[in-house]
Amino acid sequence: MIGLDDHRWSRLKGGYRLPYDPRPLLAKREAGEENEAVWHELWSELHHQEDVGDASYACVPHVVRIYRQRGITDWNSYAIVATIELARGKRENPKLPAWLEKDYFEAIRDLAEIGVKELPKRQDHYVLRGILCIVALQKGARTYARFLLKYSQEELLDLESAALEMGN
Repeated sequence: MIGLDDHRWSRLKGGYRLPYDPRPLLAKREAGEENEAVWHELWSELHHQEDVGDASYACVPHVVRIYRQRGITDWNSYAIVATIELARGKRENPKLPAWLEKDYFEAIRDLAEIGVKELPKRQDHYVLRGILCIVALQKGARTYARFLLKYSQEELLDLESAALEMGN
């Protein structure tokens, strides 16, 4: 995993295709700041209209590491990792750097394992969707993951209803 003191961070780009250094926000999360402003900036800078950058990819192992250390269930961690992974390989998003591949995919696997352990204890639909999405991604079921991330239960019920009506 790229260390937080690594010089490469200054050259990495976020979702706007501009240089973006997320280290100060990662440090705030690690210190226990779970405020909305921290997550808002991470979401905004790491993912913009389905665009991600190499800074987005480099954040994934750190988001998972911090999530594991903190031990506090949070849908943002699942959802942002899933969002970044689902954007990988789409449109003109950059390739995952070779120097990051091992840590990146291990982080997704680790988050899926954490999620499977948390699943029986969770009732919140946002958290459940995030966990199921990460598990689907880790198993290679990207279409299921995309539906879990993109559509609420109500929206999926509407889609089901419309499909049933078309079938009649």
